[in-house]
Amino acid sequence: MSASPWLSVIIPVRNGERYLAEALRSIWSEGTDGYEVIAVDDGSSDSTPELLAEWERLLPLRRLSRWGGGNWVAATNAGLREARGEYACFLHQDDIWLPGRLAAMRTEAARRPTLILHPALFIGPQGKRLGTWRCPLPAGDVDSRLFVERLIVQNFIAIPTPVFAREAALGDGGLEESLWFTADWDLWFRLGRRQGIRYLTSPLAGFRVHPESQTMVRNDLADRRRQYEAVVERHMDGSPLQALRAARFSVEVNLALTASATGATVSWRPLLGALSRLGPAGCARFLRDSRIIERVGARLQVRGLRPGRAKAG
Repeated sequence: MSASPWLSVIIPVRNGERYLAEALRSIWSEGTDGYEVIAVDDGSSDSTPELLAEWERLLPLRRLSRWGGGNWVAATNAGLREARGEYACFLHQDDIWLPGRLAAMRTEAARRPTLILHPALFIGPQGKRLGTWRCPLPAGDVDSRLFVERLIVQNFIAIPTPVFAREAALGDGGLEESLWFTADWDLWFRLGRRQGIRYLTSPLAGFRVHPESQTMVRNDLADRRRQYEAVVERHMDGSPLQALRAARFSVEVNLALTASATGATVSWRPLLGALSRLGPAGCARFLRDSRIIERVGARLQVRGLRPGRAKAG
């Protein structure tokens, strides 16, 4: 293991035997120098511990064990606190890196940004490519005000894509553990308010769409609404009215899609009310910043998978 890795890869794991080997293999294929992998096993009852033990021989990997009832946010924070890299990133057990990611991120990190982003490919349960999940950002340096204004509409950042300054994340308290569904969105806002954002236009990670994702097995619509609205309220300052209206509409769309997919009653009144306040320019902003067509389109391609039962985005 490198004495001073430049990058720490944090992997929260719980019963990950189906996809975890593929995730680890995607890292290993990039080489084994300059980074560390911290896998936080949050009480797995399948073959995950044995699988991680095998991969310790191939990767600069450290295992942490905890029992947190499957809270991926708390597990991620535990790994982040143990990390040693100047930069860090997250990789969920069902996602993957694409070829060339490590080298591209190391080149960008030499510029000393706070946050590096790139698109992701949606992939299905068997790895089929389902489309690209892009960020509505210009290539290269991104102004922090523009970043926040567009992010308020929807979390358009796939979990496996950002690389960020670890101390900046820890200094802001890491991920908020009460937000099991929107903690990453909240963190990107806090990091994005700093200068030093870089956006690459090539997809360098795969975000898997499947029905067993940890963030989608819970169907508490009231709690989801609380978390969506908490993030919008927390980070709305400075955003134009049109962006806030698009953000409110995006919340209602997300909740309606989840309700429809899980068989719950769809509440149409809030959705129609938010739509009536948008106007043509607001609709255009929503379509651009929410990436709704990319997100829903990928899920509809998975045979037998009900839209909204896949991982949150």
